[in-house]
Amino acid sequence: MKIEKGIKMLIVSSYPPRECGIATFTNDIVNALDVVFGDTLPVEVCALQTREQDFKYPEEVSYVLPVDSLVHYRLVAEKINERNDIGLVCIQHEFGLFRGEYGDHILSFILALNKPIVTVFHTVLPNPDEKRIKVVYALTDLSDKVVVLTKKSKEILIDYYNCPPTKTIVIPHGNHTVLWEQKKILKNKYGFKDKIVLSTFGLISENKGIETVLQALPEIVARHPEVVYLVIGKTHPEVIKREGEKYRNLLATLVKELGLESNVIFINEYLQLEQLLEFLTLSEIYLFSSKDPNQAVSGTFAYAMSSGCAVISTPIPHAVESLGNGNGILMKSFDKPDEFKEAILYLIENKEQRIAMGKNAFSMARATNWENIAIQYRLLFDQLTNREDDLRFNFPPIKLDHIKKLTTDFGILQFSKFSQPDPESGYTLDDNARALINMVLYNKAFPNEENLKLANTYLNFIEGIQQQDGWFDNYKDYNKKLTKQNEEVNLEDANGRALWSLGTVISHRQNLPLDMICQAVKCWDKAINKIDNFKSPRAIAYALKGLYLYHETYEDKDIKNHIEKLANELLRHYKINSVENWCWYEDYMTYANNVLPEAMMYSYLVTKNPKYKKIAVITFDFLLSHYFMKGQLKVISNRGWFKKQNERVFYGEQPIEVATTIIALDLFYDVTQNTKYKDQLKLAFIWFLGNNHLKQIMYNPENGASYDGLEDKHININQGAESTLCFFKARLIMEKYNEKPSYPIKTSKTKSLIT
Repeated sequence: MKIEKGIKMLIVSSYPPRECGIATFTNDIVNALDVVFGDTLPVEVCALQTREQDFKYPEEVSYVLPVDSLVHYRLVAEKINERNDIGLVCIQHEFGLFRGEYGDHILSFILALNKPIVTVFHTVLPNPDEKRIKVVYALTDLSDKVVVLTKKSKEILIDYYNCPPTKTIVIPHGNHTVLWEQKKILKNKYGFKDKIVLSTFGLISENKGIETVLQALPEIVARHPEVVYLVIGKTHPEVIKREGEKYRNLLATLVKELGLESNVIFINEYLQLEQLLEFLTLSEIYLFSSKDPNQAVSGTFAYAMSSGCAVISTPIPHAVESLGNGNGILMKSFDKPDEFKEAILYLIENKEQRIAMGKNAFSMARATNWENIAIQYRLLFDQLTNREDDLRFNFPPIKLDHIKKLTTDFGILQFSKFSQPDPESGYTLDDNARALINMVLYNKAFPNEENLKLANTYLNFIEGIQQQDGWFDNYKDYNKKLTKQNEEVNLEDANGRALWSLGTVISHRQNLPLDMICQAVKCWDKAINKIDNFKSPRAIAYALKGLYLYHETYEDKDIKNHIEKLANELLRHYKINSVENWCWYEDYMTYANNVLPEAMMYSYLVTKNPKYKKIAVITFDFLLSHYFMKGQLKVISNRGWFKKQNERVFYGEQPIEVATTIIALDLFYDVTQNTKYKDQLKLAFIWFLGNNHLKQIMYNPENGASYDGLEDKHININQGAESTLCFFKARLIMEKYNEKPSYPIKTSKTKSLIT
């Protein structure tokens, strides 16, 4: 039976303001589910606490379970059973969270529930005694699915507790997205400009093994006095109850004995997540010195990797599975100061390797950011509630951050290394034309002076790269000089895109200053004289889009004649290359394929020639038949073009192809009102949001950028102008189809209490 829409997930867990790593973990999942799915997957929380504790919980907490009262396990479960809108109960399990022998009181709760149950095991211990085996086996047997956070935990659960492999899935610990280029900025902000920063964070307890690092430091600081070691976090509240600040005092004494007062800084407070991520981001090296070989997973370790630190870690299962391929250093054993000393010195004295490790860790961690982890939990939820055909996403806010960062006073830079603009990549007409179109459309929706300033920058670049005869060059370096690429690369497509951008400006004369319109018209009048030089089908198509926009504003007979001439040229290409099973303009499909049928449809709108519309629909539907497969968009790969006689290559998908699909679908829906185009448009856009073969987001939630490519097993997380501008344009189009219109906003950060 299909469950009603609006069905909710209930998570049973400790929860902030309780100071506990599982509480922070759950809060991160709740926040990520809200960001990615919004009210398409409402989440409530059943908070775990003792009868002595009294927390003021946020509104998502709808139940409180006193874990030291056995009768309440059943009573709370019965209350949950009364709710028809709760489709799944997700239990965050750690043995210490529940009372009874090995926390077996939770079994009373599970036995009383009549909802689908997912149990998430944060700790899975090897070599258990008989009682622990019975408790864990009962938990897994009564659960519909079991989630663990590492492959090793799955192995242990299967080998020691006889849990069925098909019931158990691995969903890793999540992490937060940070911006690589903030590293240097943050070191200056916190006064560590000339320091090499090492750090450790989390709720402090003896298991952290911080004394191991302290004992390694004297020889290190003797050779490198610029080293600073940050120990971030308060003592774990359960440790405070048992022994007060005994362990922290021991560490402070050890620092004095070793003469490290100038090199070790204790930050004894719960930091807001934003500040915590700043400290991690500015750290060169993160030290994970846990003494517990059975610690399955660590949120602190995950956060350090995602912050671009070079990580040195003892061999807990999480580290064993994560460190390799040059993204950190794995210790051979536990509690070995000399081993830490050697590893730290190696990274301090080999800066290139240290930076490379941080970059590798940073890149690999993107697959497990919280948004991607939220998608995994959503897919599990849909599977267990029979909603697999109802995957709906929340649209992210529109953000200009990365576009502004890429933009200088001369134009928009071409590439980024991660999210850091790369001046050596220089500028292109292609990207500045895209940026101009975006800013004009964005200013129409959200008018302000900043948008106009950006648009002016891009228009000035276009004017500056135009030759006297009207033809445009495409490439300039960071020093504003023309490059040899202008002689070596076909410039037709860039010239066509320039006409499209100028037509966009001219067609928005009601929303733009007069001097911008005059500047665009001046460039247009020179460029139009070269339009007969276009031979490339895509150059023709881009030019047709510009001609349509110009004609929409000025019904010029010559412009209409140009449109007919160029449309007939596209028609000629179609007649030459199309056969029964290949309804296309060329004998291959490359990039920005959608612009060809889109241009034919624009030609129809001006000329009313039904032949143009007919061919537009035939070719577009043919293209879409190769793009939409099994509920996902799969565009042409940049690894190899799709040729008429060859099998298609998959993977290597780029945002430009997805965005041009969305742009064309928007036009075809407007013209035909055929709802299949509207449905496909929405399906195409959620490729960016995680509905792709990797089930990962293709945008950076921090800065509004798009990642550069979706490969077979990973995402290229560089964030160049083309990708970012294409995502921005697609997101802007989706405002028309968004039930809750968005505005450029930033998400807030919560406190982090991670162990």
